Amino acid sequence: MNLYNWLQIIFYFAILLTLTKPLGSYMAKVYQGERIFLDRVLGPVERFIYRVSGIDPKSEMDWKVYAIAMLVFNALGLFFVFALQRLQGILPLNPQGLGAVSADSSWNTAVSFASNTNWQGYGGEVTMSYLTQMLGLSVQNFVSAAAGMAVLVAFIRGIVRHTTKSIGNFWVDLTRSTLYILLPLSIVLSLALVSQGVVQTFSEYKTVSLIQPSAGVTEQVIAVGPAASQVAIKQLGTNGGGFFNVNSAHPFENPTPFSNFLEMLSILLIPAALCYTFGKMVGDTRQGWALLTAMTIIFVALLSVAVWSEQGGNPAFAAMGIDQTQTNINPGGNMEGKEVRFGIVNSALWTTATTAASNGSVNSMHDSYMPLGGLVPMWMMQLGEIIYGGVGSGLYGMLAFVIIAVFVSGLMVGRTPEYLGKKIEAYEMKMASIMILIPVFVVLTGTAVALMSEAGKATIYNPSTHGFSEVLYAFSSAGNNNGSAFAGLGANTPFYNTILGFAMLIARYWLAIPALAIAGSLAGKKKVPAGAGTLPTHTPLFIAWLIGVIVIVGALSFLPALALGPIVEHLMVLK
Repeated sequence: MNLYNWLQIIFYFAILLTLTKPLGSYMAKVYQGERIFLDRVLGPVERFIYRVSGIDPKSEMDWKVYAIAMLVFNALGLFFVFALQRLQGILPLNPQGLGAVSADSSWNTAVSFASNTNWQGYGGEVTMSYLTQMLGLSVQNFVSAAAGMAVLVAFIRGIVRHTTKSIGNFWVDLTRSTLYILLPLSIVLSLALVSQGVVQTFSEYKTVSLIQPSAGVTEQVIAVGPAASQVAIKQLGTNGGGFFNVNSAHPFENPTPFSNFLEMLSILLIPAALCYTFGKMVGDTRQGWALLTAMTIIFVALLSVAVWSEQGGNPAFAAMGIDQTQTNINPGGNMEGKEVRFGIVNSALWTTATTAASNGSVNSMHDSYMPLGGLVPMWMMQLGEIIYGGVGSGLYGMLAFVIIAVFVSGLMVGRTPEYLGKKIEAYEMKMASIMILIPVFVVLTGTAVALMSEAGKATIYNPSTHGFSEVLYAFSSAGNNNGSAFAGLGANTPFYNTILGFAMLIARYWLAIPALAIAGSLAGKKKVPAGAGTLPTHTPLFIAWLIGVIVIVGALSFLPALALGPIVEHLMVLK
């Protein structure tokens, strides 16, 4: 790598970490009901929403009622998106006259966007009308992200409160997350993206004449549409679903290096800032910085592997005498599946960020990465989407690992484990274990079923180890609510649409419900004063211990499967 490549990475982290504190502090004020500068403009809107919805913002819920409200709301959203796709052929804002989406694809897409996964087995510009993209998919981008943030805030309240059953009001948390955080940020980012050339129009697709006709083809249809508004929230809400088929590799979705930087920054912006929000709300910002530090260390380590693997190039090309050395006029390395305007470093950085968060958007094709380069995004997802993670869901997933780490360390010294003044007992440990094991079960079981069934094997177009990697990647993505893919797998079939839909449902809600159960249990406990034997959870020692627990669990869970896919594929490339 040259100096310019290093500076890009350093600049990215400098801006990300600089914005963490102000945004995190702002979000803490939003959730604690403190006065903020947007109150004068958005306060009347918030109160109007409560009035027309019949919501009493002062009433609170226990964890069970909170969970039911979340599930009902998400179920209604899922049904609405399904119906919208099935009826889009007779609905307005469909200038291309696109017909109804098939039932299995509609099911998969509805689950995908309701669960904040945004797995896409279809090509957006040839499948979805403008109305479906806006009213269905973009709306779910907002509310699915807000639902994850609401669950996190309820979890934090469970830690902060004591001897009570209430953990907040889901409807209030959902509304405030959308109105005061996601919507303003999305408007600003949308305008910035439009300034860079991201399309935003209701006009029909354009037919243009080719400058250089070929094989009798003289015209090309260029897809356009209201893309900028969807791109903004897909990044900020760690949703990831692209308006166009190739997502943010498309020049109308991500045209310039500056738009690329903004979109890439947006992936991790809210997840990183929520760590500071956590610290502010629990009354000790060191706790938030400790979690962010653990996330960043793992992220940088795996980013280094991805950049090294891709910049090193393909040994098969080297054997053929092809020059893969990086120079001022040659990017070098493995450029297959990457955009020249972004290069290897920005592609690898995006790939690592989009799979560290539960985003799943892409500016390069993961299926074209070298085996170890492709292992990085796969393992990032398999760690549970907790390295920054999805908005809200990433941090409450990380807190499940914190509970495991605190519990094990307490056992080693013979003390009742405590975290932030709350005793960690058998119930919390069981719920945290469910949160960690459910994605593992979904990923490995789904992969096994697909590889043992004829329907699953029928659309594996790459033979041997890479075909296995594609299936493992698909279920790692769905089973951790990411949404990216090794796109060589033919996944838009009734088999994959159905089974991946169930994988996404389980991965989202069978983790959110145990998280709320932990919140309810902790809220009912007494506050335990810190003593001489209390384990500090903000020190470098605890950060190292937490990283160890995360890596060990991830390695033990998926190393055998990874050995059958990208690891053995890497050895075959070197052979």
